[in-house]
Amino acid sequence: MFLSVFDMFKIGVGPSSSHTMGPMVAAARFLDRMRAAPFECHGLRASLHGSLAFTGVGHATDRATILGLAGFEPDSYDAEKAETALATIHETCQVHPEGLGPLTFDPKVDLRFDFGPALPGHANGMILMATDAQGDVILQETYYSIGGGFVMTEAELAAGKDTDEGPPIPYPFKSAVEMLEMAAHSGKSIAEMKKANEIARGCPVSFAKGAARIWDVMNACIERGLTTEGTLPGGLGVKRRAKAIHESLMAERGMNLSAPHTINDWMSAYAMAVNEENAAGGQVVTAPTNGAAGVLPAVIRYWLDHVPGATASRIDEFLLTAAAIGGLVKFNASISGAEAGCQAEVGSASAMAAAGLCAVMGGTPEQVENAAEIALEHHLGMTCDPVKGLVQVPCIERNGLGAIKAVSAASLALRGDGTHFVPLDAVIETMRQTGQDMHEKYKETSLGGLAVNVPNC
Repeated sequence: MFLSVFDMFKIGVGPSSSHTMGPMVAAARFLDRMRAAPFECHGLRASLHGSLAFTGVGHATDRATILGLAGFEPDSYDAEKAETALATIHETCQVHPEGLGPLTFDPKVDLRFDFGPALPGHANGMILMATDAQGDVILQETYYSIGGGFVMTEAELAAGKDTDEGPPIPYPFKSAVEMLEMAAHSGKSIAEMKKANEIARGCPVSFAKGAARIWDVMNACIERGLTTEGTLPGGLGVKRRAKAIHESLMAERGMNLSAPHTINDWMSAYAMAVNEENAAGGQVVTAPTNGAAGVLPAVIRYWLDHVPGATASRIDEFLLTAAAIGGLVKFNASISGAEAGCQAEVGSASAMAAAGLCAVMGGTPEQVENAAEIALEHHLGMTCDPVKGLVQVPCIERNGLGAIKAVSAASLALRGDGTHFVPLDAVIETMRQTGQDMHEKYKETSLGGLAVNVPNC
């Protein structure tokens, strides 16, 4: 099983990897199918199903679908150009994707929210259609946005999770047990094994450049969030808080005013900065999703700024270790809030961050696995119940608490020798089962939990 660091950490746009990035990616794939078709297409239609319908407006799924069909893609997204394009599309009822346009598309008529049962493959389903001059459908594809910006067609999903094409990799672990066995046999760390797998599918230079860019984008997102104030879009009136918290913390530095637990506020400020940017539709990195994008960069920033001996030269080790753990969770359970609740998003992110921090602080593979297990175990059962369908409440603060749990988990693991009672594989399987048993209203539909119990929303 191989899942690249650059699949786990994708540069994209907020507010949601599954509800914003995924539909945009699906639209790009459909446009490619249209370009390859032996016939001429004249128009487009789209229908959103399951969670994509129930929380689609709050998660900007409608905007993402429209822009995707116009040719926009997450990794090259330009917010200013997107706003101009949206206005033009609503005015002209046409999109002009490269190599295809103009195509008839009236967002009010041709983009449909289906609030009935979800499609059979996944809670996040969408159907894209191309029409001829008479308006008849001549090409159609069903796509599933399975979390973290990953998109599969109906056929790809039916083929199974373990479909993997490409050159063989030296350390193809599919479970934590296999990972630890390979580490013991090879004498390599988890990061070293993961890097060997990456290089088997790429090259050292491209990996180094890609990893550096991931952290640059993550850190730039933190900095924007720490210096921007105002009210987040969507109608809840949620005010950005990261800037004020950070300024307060900076003012207290060197004045002996802070209690020891104030370090938690630093972590929360870093994480909230990212997720406020995400909620505003800014550029973020999936880690492993947009809704959980603040946890891992907050822990890296905490390590760099507050832990003696930390050095930026080891960030790739952090990312590699975290990606290895994230791959295990995705392969054996889920990173999708619509499939398994927020335990699959913030819980997975916290496990990944705990593993990465433990590794760069000298942890053995056994301690790293223990750190991931502690963090994920103590997110089990967490629901995904965004108020008004927006990735704001409780999502923004939840990332801060996920970061704090990650640091605590890594610290506890480092205090031990790596032996522990509950294995990571058992926690991942428990998370999968819990998500399966969880009522649909607690899985990113905004039909239960805080989403219906918070007044005036």
